[in-house]
Amino acid sequence: MYERWVAAGYFTADVTSGKPPYSIVLPPPNVTGNLHIGHALDHTLMDTLTRRKRMQGYEVLWLPGMDHAGIATQTLVEKQLSVDGKTKEDFGRELFVQKVWDWKRESGGAIQWQMRALGDGVDWSRDRFTMDEGLSRAVQTIFKRLYDAGLIYRAERLVNWSPQLRTAISDIEVKYADVEGELVSLRYGSLDDAQPHVVVATTRVETMLGDTAVAVHPDDERYRALIGTTLEHPITGRRIPVIADDYVDPEFGSGAVKITPAHDPNDFEMGLRHNLPMPSIMDEGGRITGTGTDFDGMDRFEARVAVRERLAAEGRVVAEKRPYLHSVGHSERSGEPIEPRLSMQWWVKVETLAKAAGDAVRNGDTVIHPASSQPRWFSWVDNMHDWTISRQLWWGHRIPIWYGPDGEVTCVGPDETAPEGWVQDPDVLDTWFSSGLWPFSTMGWPESTEELRTFYPTSALITGYDIIFFWVARMMMFGTFIADDPVLAQGRVPFRDVFLHGLIRDEHGKKMSKSRGNGIDPLEWINEFGADALRFTLARGAQPGSDLSVGEPHALASRSFVTKLFNATKFALMNGARSGALPDRAQLTDADRWILDRLETVRAEADSAFDNYEFGKACEALYHFAWDELCDWYLELAKAQFAEEGPRSEATQLVLGAVLDTVLRLLHPVIPFVTESLWQALTGGESVVIAAWPEASGVPTDEVAAQHVSDAQRLITEIRRFRSDQGLADKQKVSASLVGIEAAGLTGLRASVTSLARLTEPGPEFAATASVEVRLSVSTVTVELDTSGAVDLVAERRRLEKDLAAAQKDLASTTTKLGNEAFLAKAPEQVVGKITARRDVAAAEVERIGARLAELSGK
Repeated sequence: MYERWVAAGYFTADVTSGKPPYSIVLPPPNVTGNLHIGHALDHTLMDTLTRRKRMQGYEVLWLPGMDHAGIATQTLVEKQLSVDGKTKEDFGRELFVQKVWDWKRESGGAIQWQMRALGDGVDWSRDRFTMDEGLSRAVQTIFKRLYDAGLIYRAERLVNWSPQLRTAISDIEVKYADVEGELVSLRYGSLDDAQPHVVVATTRVETMLGDTAVAVHPDDERYRALIGTTLEHPITGRRIPVIADDYVDPEFGSGAVKITPAHDPNDFEMGLRHNLPMPSIMDEGGRITGTGTDFDGMDRFEARVAVRERLAAEGRVVAEKRPYLHSVGHSERSGEPIEPRLSMQWWVKVETLAKAAGDAVRNGDTVIHPASSQPRWFSWVDNMHDWTISRQLWWGHRIPIWYGPDGEVTCVGPDETAPEGWVQDPDVLDTWFSSGLWPFSTMGWPESTEELRTFYPTSALITGYDIIFFWVARMMMFGTFIADDPVLAQGRVPFRDVFLHGLIRDEHGKKMSKSRGNGIDPLEWINEFGADALRFTLARGAQPGSDLSVGEPHALASRSFVTKLFNATKFALMNGARSGALPDRAQLTDADRWILDRLETVRAEADSAFDNYEFGKACEALYHFAWDELCDWYLELAKAQFAEEGPRSEATQLVLGAVLDTVLRLLHPVIPFVTESLWQALTGGESVVIAAWPEASGVPTDEVAAQHVSDAQRLITEIRRFRSDQGLADKQKVSASLVGIEAAGLTGLRASVTSLARLTEPGPEFAATASVEVRLSVSTVTVELDTSGAVDLVAERRRLEKDLAAAQKDLASTTTKLGNEAFLAKAPEQVVGKITARRDVAAAEVERIGARLAELSGK
């Protein structure tokens, strides 16, 4: 079915159609990746939006693609080479990069066929890759524009360093976890208590080899005499100053801290403020170097133990090491603890870029949904630090900076060549740099293209709130930076709406993780429950900004719903349901008018919810209408109408066909496969993918019909409850007389009531043995039943006594309230009126039930 859609061109955008455009670019998954449950949620929501817009008459572009994923892809290929005992250095840069391209062509992009299994209606003809020639040109272009504007510079700063990968990594590639370390208290200065000394505590003893100061709070009286003096470093013998800084918390520990500017972010900032030396004591692989001690050459963790033991032997460990739970950043790719490291890197100066990204939301060019997420956005962009964009890798976009033989530096644009003999910078760009251009580079920028003129800015961005600060911010900065580029026409921002959904948690609300074993493989769920059930489960739980809990019970419920739709349509087709012009409303029954009116109400609710990215609300409305009203009630009411040959039956066929037609179209964006199959069978149409989205009927609601159906439902429910209390089998029919049904206005629904309540018309010998009085909107219907030999009188008395107790309790509580003068003086008139009505109803019930019990006792 999916491949037929693709072949028919339903998902291929036509820039010449003249229809209003609607566009979304797919957040590019890693080329090494597989479809995980987060992807499944993202893709389901995007597909829902684009399928609906296509049905609404928009020219829709949902543009797919993949990210080259610099670190992940290079690591994967390096691991493959290591099987043969090879490293990338054995091949050299050019040949290694070619091997990565070979892997990409042969094995990359497994996620694409998984997207097909999920039903993603993307335009495969416009599939993009961040290392494609056109996208690489975009990267080189914007790098040069930023460089020429003074917004890209090279500097030695502290970065997140991965010793295993031997590269700087971005903040988003650092995952924090609480680990059990050891807190060691060390003594700096003299071992003589009478001489100057300070005690500091650290979890990273090895970094003390790079200490260049000890810091205390300027107002701490304990250390006031030491500020401005120097202490001897316990191992290197260097003299290091005692400095005063407001950053130090005098209440924490000893109130003194060691300062290692080259290996701690806070220490680095303090080092800048106090102009401290910043010696780096670790090489790219995390080994101690340049300290002039016998710890040089040791791995950082090996050195941690050795340094502590040396200091303990000298009497400088003043307290036994003790367990200490603290948060440690780990590389997402390699799993190792990251090392803050002073390193020469390329940076983007973000101040003006971040301000423009913030202003775009402030002035309404881009709207963030839900609005409650906006403060988080402003908090981030208004306080953003410069962005390190260089990575010490071979796979990726090479930084277009060239160095001359005499130290000259030039940035080479896409149509320029470097002078002969110059050498290109060895680093590549952070993957987020190229993916930050995704909304416009995929449409041909910096060239002027029809795609840009038609579909840019994109209509919406759908993503989790957890990457708003990284990817979303990058796109907004780049998009606003090039806003004045004439090829972008009116594109001052990369997208009009940003919808942020929550994270997926398990059915108990716990975060999914490998260690807990509570993760979900969406492909397994597709195989077990079906793609439609997976999609409906995810969409039904998606509300703006809120996390969603998902487990197998939810998927089972969704599969049952899909099955219910299938069986309902099958029943309708067996009874001749079809799409076509509806008869005049005057020829329809109350049940027909009621279901059509309810459908219109739900259509409006779903429309509004989809417009506001309230996917869960839309799905809930459609679910309960389809299951509770269409299947549980109207199909049952229709059975009696089908039994009447002639106009009544034909009208029911058309009404049921029209309702199912609309329901299937409303549900299609979320559950595309089963709705396609059922809609084609019902209507004979080409495809629901290109069917028109349901529009308002414009017909006033028939309140009388709605009340009649509501009364019939209450009557049937009460009769069923009575039957259940009496222990009557569901299929056992009972002779009964419905006294007062005409006065209640239910003549037209009499056959349905009789059928659904399992009643038969009374015969000549009918003699009522029990009765049920049901108060409806305008009158009471008395159901007299002949339950000879079928009713359990003991059970009936028990039921009535239970109902009597409830009525008496309600009568007592309302009478007490109405007798309270203080309450009556303060309560609003409408509240007093409601309580009065409740008292009157309760009093009537007490009288009625009491009389019924007396009647049973008399028998």
